[in-house]
Amino acid sequence: MGLELIAERIRAVLDARNRARDEAVVLSREVVRTCANSIRAAHRGETDRAREMLRGARDAVSRMQVALAPFPEVYQAGYVHDCQKEFTEAIAFLAVVSEEGLPAPEDLGVEFPAYLNGLGEAVGELRRHTLDRMRQGDLSRAEALLNAMDEIYHMLVTMDYPDALTGGLRRTTDVTRGIIEKTRGELTTALRQEELRTTIVHALAVLERTAAPGISEGAA
Repeated sequence: MGLELIAERIRAVLDARNRARDEAVVLSREVVRTCANSIRAAHRGETDRAREMLRGARDAVSRMQVALAPFPEVYQAGYVHDCQKEFTEAIAFLAVVSEEGLPAPEDLGVEFPAYLNGLGEAVGELRRHTLDRMRQGDLSRAEALLNAMDEIYHMLVTMDYPDALTGGLRRTTDVTRGIIEKTRGELTTALRQEELRTTIVHALAVLERTAAPGISEGAA
């Protein structure tokens, strides 16, 4: 076989691989951008809009898988992992704030490492949402959100495998633990303050009731 023919065959393969890579890069950026917008919408309580955007992100993730199916070496690139992680984060965040069950990685069409890291990163957004609920005085909802964060962490901490297999999950899990402990401390303080406020209000009400007869007699 002549060298020029060999070169043509190589160029054909590399051209196809490069086209698939270019398409995947564009799709990955679309997924990341859409998921960020979806999270912002969910924080504002626009859950229907958030779901609509995530349907578009899911379609982009699927198209990326199809484009890269013939090129597994490209599929393993970091940007694929990152966009799948962002997609999982947005899906998980919306599921928790909407009080829905978390979907499995197969349902999302993402790899296990991206799924696990995405769950961990969702905890950061859940902290922000928890603080919002605390500021609004909805401490019972804040407690429920903290419990959901705990469940995610307790699952992640069981994945004791080398980072090469989990996409750096150990660091994500460590960060998740720190976020949860900080949130737990702030929520505990808020709950104690609420208990104190309730006690004071109750005591004042009792004093008013017991003082009322004396005041009436003095006035007479």
